[in-house]
Amino acid sequence: MSPMPRLAIVAAGAMGSAVAKRMTSFGCTVYTNLDERSEGTRKRAENAGMMDVSIDELVQRSDWILSILPPKDAVFFAERIVRGAGQGGSATFVDCNAVNPETVKRIAGLFAETSIGFVDAGIIGGPPKDNYDPTFYASAEDEGVLDEFAGLSKYGLKVSLLKGEGVGIGDASALKMSYAGITKGTTGLYATMVLAAHASSPATADALMRELQMSQPILLDRLVKSVPTMLPKAYRWVGEMEEIADFVGGREGDVYRGMAKVYERVEKSVSGDQEDVSTLRNFVEQAKKL
Repeated sequence: MSPMPRLAIVAAGAMGSAVAKRMTSFGCTVYTNLDERSEGTRKRAENAGMMDVSIDELVQRSDWILSILPPKDAVFFAERIVRGAGQGGSATFVDCNAVNPETVKRIAGLFAETSIGFVDAGIIGGPPKDNYDPTFYASAEDEGVLDEFAGLSKYGLKVSLLKGEGVGIGDASALKMSYAGITKGTTGLYATMVLAAHASSPATADALMRELQMSQPILLDRLVKSVPTMLPKAYRWVGEMEEIADFVGGREGDVYRGMAKVYERVEKSVSGDQEDVSTLRNFVEQAKKL
């Protein structure tokens, strides 16, 4: 490895660009690929100090490749990296996506016959900012690679290793699925019941709000904080709920397939008539006044 880590982060979304900015602030070189990306994404990458290179160059130049993508894109990107590995390179691929353990094991299998190492990582928390950093929980079959990944903590990446009997690829993703199933699952539940109450009548929704304020103030506070920040992210959470459903398995997983439908409904409202979005925002604004 070079004295300072050379990383690739794809994509330069809200999380990826913020992680890149934290690491470039420590002097790391961070590559990305901006093919067919929006002007907004290009601007985030520029502000983070990321260098735009081709996928093949990215594989050849990097010590670490961090995949931070919507779940639906995780396998496709890994396949593209495997093709690039045929041109050389000895990076370690770190899958940081919200995918279930079976998906991440499938992705790991793509690298089995390559020179590229593999780490399963689950990000818990929002994008880095000011004095805050999310935690990259990580697991792997090779503890040596895992320890090297933990070394990135010297350059602004907050890493927590999962080690112990039976721990390997899939366990970090299982942790991410479990955590997101609770946090994003409850946010989806709040939105579901506010919309259902309002569909009965605005008076019903108002009574729900007041009863929560009297008997469940902690829940109402959580609703007020989590629902507004969910709205612009709903489109990403559809795939995540589907991954969690597969992780839970069986008919119990239908709970999260239902949550995927809730977030799909919210996403359609965000990009469409705004009716459900207005209902949720108005509920939150009125709750703040109680």
